Amino acid sequence: MKKLLLALVILVAVFAGIWYALSRVDWIKLFKLEQATEKTEKKLGDLLWETYSRNETEVEDPLVRKSVDSLVTRICKANGIDRNSIQLHVFEKSEVNAFAFPGGHLTVFTGLIRDMENPEELTGVISHEIAHIRLKHVMKKLTKEIGLSVLISIATGTGDGAVIGEIIKMLSSTAFDRRLEKQADLAAIDYMVKANVDPLPLADFMERLADKEEAKASEYLSWMSTHPESGARAVYIREYAGKKVSDPDPVLSAGTWKKIRESVK
Repeated sequence: MKKLLLALVILVAVFAGIWYALSRVDWIKLFKLEQATEKTEKKLGDLLWETYSRNETEVEDPLVRKSVDSLVTRICKANGIDRNSIQLHVFEKSEVNAFAFPGGHLTVFTGLIRDMENPEELTGVISHEIAHIRLKHVMKKLTKEIGLSVLISIATGTGDGAVIGEIIKMLSSTAFDRRLEKQADLAAIDYMVKANVDPLPLADFMERLADKEEAKASEYLSWMSTHPESGARAVYIREYAGKKVSDPDPVLSAGTWKKIRESVK
């Protein structure tokens, strides 16, 4: 009986402690902080995009633009992602690269499109970048390395403008940590499976990167710098993807893909 009473006393004490701790949390303040962070992300993303795009040339070819956009739309629609939350930008640039800015800005270079052996590989890379956006990896990285207060000051126009260039360089040429990269890889596979797209070509692309890493091919340096250890990633991507899609649907016709590849050479 004494043991039972002691257990009840301990249980009541634990619940009382939890209640007290929760009562001390300023939920309104936390909610406002989350809202402020979301507003900061959008303003910061728009500012970075505006600054970056001044010196770059966007692709005007409607076939390329619409085709790449269709890949984004397919992934978003199949996974319940608001299509308007992803702003696609395709630039005429020879580097093999793609990356995301805050606020849902997704940047793809024609060098990446040119290097893809099939549209499923491109869909895999796009899905990976969408995962970074959806999982808030971009802001987590910037908050960790730059600081939220600095980001807010930049977004409100009161910060040091020189930092903007450093942020752009960081997002376009430095890696996320291994944990975040793996999260994005696995999420990308899940996105593709739901869209009935074969995810294994993403592993094929990673294996090709691993070969280029050994050769130190200059045209791959951009993507390799942001996505290191491609060989190891190819292994777990292939293991995770397995045979989850037994009868995938093509994302683009062979004729359309051929025309796209020819137009970005």
